[in-house]
Amino acid sequence: MLAIKLPEEIENRLAELAAKTGRTKTYYVREAILEHLDELEEKYLALERLEKPGKHWTLDDVEKGIDLEG
Repeated sequence: MLAIKLPEEIENRLAELAAKTGRTKTYYVREAILEHLDELEEKYLALERLEKPGKHWTLDDVEKGIDLEG
């Protein structure tokens, strides 16, 4: 369960969209989150990797199947 507080303008837009389409506000919030979640995960995980670099492999290592775990 998640509760969020939205600015009044966004809440009004969301309510109007829901009323016009016969769908719930929850439906549209869920759709917006699902549409952007992958992008956000990629962005923040990439930033984390830059800040905390770990092991790196060359393309040759990957193509040759070198033990990348060890």
